[in-house]
Amino acid sequence: MAHEIPIGVSVAELRPTQITCGLREVELKRKAWRKADDTEKAHLLRTHVVPAVTGPKGRYYIVDHHHFARALIDEKAPLVALYIIAELDHLEKDEFWTFLDNSDWCHAYDEQGRRKALSDIPKSLGDLKDDPYRSLVAELIRAGGCAKTDKPFFEFLWADFLRRRIDLALMDQDFDAALARAKDLARGADARGLPGWCGEA
Repeated sequence: MAHEIPIGVSVAELRPTQITCGLREVELKRKAWRKADDTEKAHLLRTHVVPAVTGPKGRYYIVDHHHFARALIDEKAPLVALYIIAELDHLEKDEFWTFLDNSDWCHAYDEQGRRKALSDIPKSLGDLKDDPYRSLVAELIRAGGCAKTDKPFFEFLWADFLRRRIDLALMDQDFDAALARAKDLARGADARGLPGWCGEA
Protein backbone atom coordinates (compact mmCIF):
# COMPACT_ATOMS: atom_id res chain seq x y z
CA MET A 1 0.00 0.00 0.00
CA ALA A 2 1.36 3.44 -0.94
CA HIS A 3 0.71 4.96 2.49
CA GLU A 4 3.03 2.36 4.09
CA ILE A 5 6.10 3.48 2.15
CA PRO A 6 8.45 5.31 4.55
CA ILE A 7 9.70 8.77 3.64
CA GLY A 8 12.97 9.32 5.40
CA VAL A 9 16.01 9.84 3.17
CA SER A 10 17.45 13.33 2.84
CA VAL A 11 17.04 14.68 -0.68
CA ALA A 12 20.42 16.37 -0.32
CA GLU A 13 22.07 12.94 -0.02
CA LEU A 14 20.95 11.80 -3.48
CA ARG A 15 23.43 11.66 -6.35
CA PRO A 16 22.55 11.55 -10.06
CA THR A 17 23.52 8.92 -12.59
CA GLN A 18 23.07 11.14 -15.64
CA ILE A 19 24.45 14.45 -16.87
CA THR A 20 21.29 16.22 -18.02
CA CYS A 21 17.61 16.69 -17.36
CA GLY A 22 14.90 18.88 -18.87
CA LEU A 23 14.65 22.01 -16.75
CA ARG A 24 11.27 22.91 -18.26
CA GLU A 25 9.99 19.58 -16.97
CA VAL A 26 11.61 20.22 -13.59
CA GLU A 27 9.79 23.56 -13.39
CA LEU A 28 6.43 21.85 -14.00
CA LYS A 29 7.14 19.49 -11.12
CA ARG A 30 8.21 22.40 -8.92
CA LYS A 31 4.91 24.16 -9.62
CA ALA A 32 2.97 21.00 -8.74
CA TRP A 33 4.91 20.74 -5.48
CA ARG A 34 4.28 24.38 -4.56
CA LYS A 35 0.54 24.03 -5.24
CA ALA A 36 0.22 20.88 -3.12
CA ASP A 37 -0.81 20.95 0.53
CA ASP A 38 0.90 18.70 3.09
CA THR A 39 -1.36 15.73 2.37
CA GLU A 40 -0.85 16.07 -1.38
CA LYS A 41 2.92 16.40 -0.92
CA ALA A 42 3.00 13.18 1.09
CA HIS A 43 1.01 11.52 -1.70
CA LEU A 44 3.47 12.80 -4.33
CA LEU A 45 6.39 11.41 -2.36
CA ARG A 46 4.74 8.03 -1.92
CA THR A 47 3.81 7.73 -5.60
CA HIS A 48 7.26 8.83 -6.78
CA VAL A 49 9.45 6.38 -4.87
CA VAL A 50 12.95 6.93 -6.20
CA PRO A 51 14.93 3.82 -7.23
CA ALA A 52 18.57 3.96 -6.22
CA VAL A 53 21.70 1.92 -5.69
CA THR A 54 24.15 2.32 -2.85
CA GLY A 55 27.65 3.16 -4.00
CA PRO A 56 31.07 3.96 -2.55
CA LYS A 57 30.96 5.36 0.99
CA GLY A 58 27.33 4.24 1.24
CA ARG A 59 26.06 7.10 -0.92
CA TYR A 60 22.71 6.89 -2.70
CA TYR A 61 22.80 7.06 -6.51
CA ILE A 62 19.36 7.40 -8.10
CA VAL A 63 18.67 5.61 -11.38
CA ASP A 64 15.30 7.21 -12.23
CA HIS A 65 13.03 10.13 -11.26
CA HIS A 66 15.83 12.68 -11.72
CA HIS A 67 13.34 15.42 -12.64
CA PHE A 68 11.25 14.87 -9.52
CA ALA A 69 14.33 14.69 -7.31
CA ARG A 70 15.79 17.84 -8.87
CA ALA A 71 12.46 19.63 -8.29
CA LEU A 72 12.58 18.60 -4.62
CA ILE A 73 16.13 19.94 -4.33
CA ASP A 74 15.13 23.26 -5.90
CA GLU A 75 12.08 23.51 -3.63
CA LYS A 76 14.22 22.66 -0.58
CA ALA A 77 12.09 19.65 0.31
CA PRO A 78 13.83 17.74 3.10
CA LEU A 79 13.02 14.06 2.59
CA VAL A 80 12.16 11.54 -0.10
CA ALA A 81 11.07 7.91 -0.33
CA LEU A 82 13.81 5.66 -1.69
CA TYR A 83 13.84 2.09 -2.99
CA ILE A 84 17.24 0.37 -3.05
CA ILE A 85 17.52 -1.90 -6.08
CA ALA A 86 21.17 -2.94 -5.50
CA GLU A 87 23.78 -2.58 -2.78
CA LEU A 88 27.07 -1.82 -4.50
CA ASP A 89 28.91 0.04 -1.75
CA HIS A 90 31.55 -2.74 -1.64
CA LEU A 91 32.81 -1.76 -5.10
CA GLU A 92 35.66 0.65 -5.73
CA LYS A 93 34.69 3.90 -7.48
CA ASP A 94 35.85 2.95 -11.01
CA GLU A 95 34.39 -0.54 -10.71
CA PHE A 96 31.12 0.90 -9.42
CA TRP A 97 30.67 3.23 -12.40
CA THR A 98 31.66 0.51 -14.89
CA PHE A 99 29.04 -1.75 -13.30
CA LEU A 100 26.38 0.97 -13.58
CA ASP A 101 27.32 1.69 -17.19
CA ASN A 102 27.09 -1.94 -18.22
CA SER A 103 23.81 -2.39 -16.32
CA ASP A 104 22.14 0.58 -18.07
CA TRP A 105 21.92 2.33 -14.70
CA CYS A 106 23.71 5.50 -15.80
CA HIS A 107 23.61 7.77 -18.83
CA ALA A 108 26.82 9.64 -19.56
CA TYR A 109 25.61 11.84 -22.43
CA ASP A 110 25.59 15.63 -22.47
CA GLU A 111 22.93 18.13 -23.58
CA GLN A 112 23.99 17.68 -27.22
CA GLY A 113 23.66 13.91 -27.08
CA ARG A 114 27.42 13.34 -27.03
CA ARG A 115 28.94 10.50 -25.04
CA LYS A 116 31.10 11.79 -22.17
CA ALA A 117 33.35 10.22 -19.57
CA LEU A 118 31.62 8.62 -16.60
CA SER A 119 33.53 11.09 -14.44
CA ASP A 120 31.56 13.91 -16.09
CA ILE A 121 28.37 12.80 -14.33
CA PRO A 122 27.87 15.48 -11.65
CA LYS A 123 27.94 14.72 -7.96
CA SER A 124 24.90 16.88 -7.25
CA LEU A 125 21.40 16.94 -8.67
CA GLY A 126 21.66 20.71 -8.67
CA ASP A 127 24.45 20.51 -11.23
CA LEU A 128 22.44 18.62 -13.88
CA LYS A 129 22.59 20.44 -17.21
CA ASP A 130 19.50 21.40 -19.19
CA ASP A 131 18.57 19.31 -22.22
CA PRO A 132 15.50 21.03 -23.74
CA TYR A 133 14.80 17.98 -25.89
CA ARG A 134 14.31 15.89 -22.76
CA SER A 135 11.53 18.31 -21.74
CA LEU A 136 10.05 18.01 -25.23
CA VAL A 137 9.92 14.22 -24.85
CA ALA A 138 8.10 14.54 -21.51
CA GLU A 139 5.43 16.64 -23.22
CA LEU A 140 5.32 14.22 -26.15
CA ILE A 141 4.58 11.35 -23.76
CA ARG A 142 1.78 13.33 -22.08
CA ALA A 143 0.36 14.14 -25.51
CA GLY A 144 0.26 10.45 -26.44
CA GLY A 145 2.96 10.75 -29.09
CA CYS A 146 4.94 7.89 -27.58
CA ALA A 147 4.49 5.56 -24.64
CA LYS A 148 6.51 5.10 -21.48
CA THR A 149 8.50 1.86 -21.43
CA ASP A 150 10.67 -0.08 -19.01
CA LYS A 151 13.78 0.46 -21.12
CA PRO A 152 16.27 2.47 -19.05
CA PHE A 153 16.72 6.06 -20.19
CA PHE A 154 14.44 5.49 -23.20
CA GLU A 155 13.45 9.17 -23.08
CA PHE A 156 16.99 10.11 -24.08
CA LEU A 157 16.72 7.97 -27.20
CA TRP A 158 13.66 9.97 -28.17
CA ALA A 159 15.41 13.22 -27.23
CA ASP A 160 18.32 12.41 -29.52
CA PHE A 161 15.90 11.46 -32.31
CA LEU A 162 14.11 14.81 -32.01
CA ARG A 163 17.35 16.76 -31.55
CA ARG A 164 18.39 15.78 -35.06
CA ARG A 165 15.08 16.85 -36.60
CA ILE A 166 13.77 19.89 -34.70
CA ASP A 167 15.77 23.10 -34.49
CA LEU A 168 16.47 24.37 -30.99
CA ALA A 169 15.45 27.87 -32.10
CA LEU A 170 11.91 26.63 -32.74
CA MET A 171 11.61 25.34 -29.19
CA ASP A 172 12.86 28.65 -27.84
CA GLN A 173 10.42 30.65 -29.96
CA ASP A 174 7.33 28.41 -30.04
CA PHE A 175 7.38 25.30 -27.85
CA ASP A 176 3.85 24.31 -28.90
CA ALA A 177 4.89 24.32 -32.55
CA ALA A 178 7.91 22.18 -31.67
CA LEU A 179 5.61 19.75 -29.86
CA ALA A 180 3.31 19.54 -32.88
CA ARG A 181 6.32 18.78 -35.06
CA ALA A 182 7.49 16.16 -32.54
CA LYS A 183 4.08 14.45 -32.66
CA ASP A 184 4.27 14.28 -36.46
CA LEU A 185 7.77 12.82 -36.29
CA ALA A 186 6.77 10.33 -33.59
CA ARG A 187 4.11 8.87 -35.90
CA GLY A 188 6.54 8.50 -38.79
CA ALA A 189 8.34 5.42 -39.96
CA ASP A 190 11.72 6.87 -38.94
CA ALA A 191 10.70 6.51 -35.27
CA ARG A 192 9.52 2.90 -35.52
CA GLY A 193 12.68 1.49 -33.93
CA LEU A 194 12.36 3.61 -30.81
CA PRO A 195 10.96 2.12 -27.58
CA GLY A 196 7.41 3.27 -26.99
CA TRP A 197 6.64 3.93 -30.65
CA CYS A 198 2.87 4.06 -30.98
CA GLY A 199 2.67 3.43 -34.71
CA GLU A 200 1.62 5.61 -37.60
CA ALA A 201 -2.04 5.89 -36.50
